[in-house]
This record gives sequence, structure tokens and C-alpha cells, in this order.
Amino acid sequence: MNEKRDNKGFWNRYAKLYDFETNRFSGRAYAEMYRMMANALSPDMDVLEIATGTGLIAVNTGAFVRHIEATDFSPKMIEKAKRKKAPANVRFSVEDATSLSFENNSFDAVIISNALHIMPEPDTVLSNISNVLKPNGLLIAPTYSHGHIRETTWNLNAKFLRLIGFETYSKWTPDGYVEFIRRNGFRVERWQVLKAAFPLVYLEARKID
Repeated sequence: MNEKRDNKGFWNRYAKLYDFETNRFSGRAYAEMYRMMANALSPDMDVLEIATGTGLIAVNTGAFVRHIEATDFSPKMIEKAKRKKAPANVRFSVEDATSLSFENNSFDAVIISNALHIMPEPDTVLSNISNVLKPNGLLIAPTYSHGHIRETTWNLNAKFLRLIGFETYSKWTPDGYVEFIRRNGFRVERWQVLKAAFPLVYLEARKID
């Protein structure tokens, strides 16, 4: 993907504000997600996190698994993540979700949080996730839901955000997002909507082999 298409420049610039904005607008939802993820994960799991940002989820869930490879396509996000005090089993690296470098069937679980809606090719990303997951592997994929926003309001906001380099490529209702995950080869086992800046659909699913 090129710089303009994937808005990497925006996320590199946004890295310094990421923690503040996330905690300000979605802090309670993230705390609830950490709790739910801790219940879903287990100490024998090797986990891949895609779109880790500054590593908030990896830092808060590392104690519950064997290893987390926490990745992001933004070098600046990874630079900031590496400056955090993280569990010893957490490793941060730069990876593009559309061309993962890991071998097939490498991970027991993949976490991708609040990212699929801002990726130009979410179907490709889910296909790559399926490849690196072991049979019956766990997908944890919370994402913001914007389907309730009127089209006129959505278009106006999207136009403004594009001026600063931010792009949202998918607009799902909660039900529509669940169906999207199912359509891409996963069996949804649990989902619920959490209160955040926008409705946040927390979702757990299994790879269908």
C-alpha cells in the first residue's frame, strides 16, 4: 500500500497523542476490553497483535499469555511502544497487515483492535490473519461502529478528517460488522457493544478450517 492510500503519515504524526486521546475518549471501554481479553487468553498462547499503536493492549495483556508479537505499520507508533515498561514476553515490531512476514499456523490468537474500519483492505487483512492462525485459532477483533451515523453527517465528518490525513474506509453497524467477520471465514463466539467515543463492538471468533 502507498503512503497516501494507507495514511501512514497521519499515524506517524499521531503517535505522540495516541495514548492521551485513547484514554480520554475510550478509557473505560479499553479497561473493559483488557478484562475480557484476559478471560479469553491463556498462559500457553503465542499471540500476534496487529495495529498495536503504542502498545496499550500488549502492555496490559502480556501477563496472561506466553508471548505477544505486537506489530504496527507505523514506525513512530512502535518507537513509542518500545519506550514503555512492558512485560518481558512482549516484543514490538513493524509489520504491514496486508503482507505479514510470519509463517502460516504460527499463532494461537490474533488481536486486532479498532483498526479494521481504518484499513483500505480489511478482507485481505482477515485473510492474512487466518493464514497465520493455527487451526481453530482465536481472533479478538474489537472495532468502532459508525453505522448509526447519518450519511450526510458521515460524509461531512469524513471530508474534514481527510484534510488532516485521517481516513475511515468501512462503516459498519454492530450486526453488519459481525456478519463481515463471519463472511471472512470465522465463527463468531461472542460479541457485545461497549460504550466509548463511538459504539465499540468487542468480538471474539474462531478460525474455521
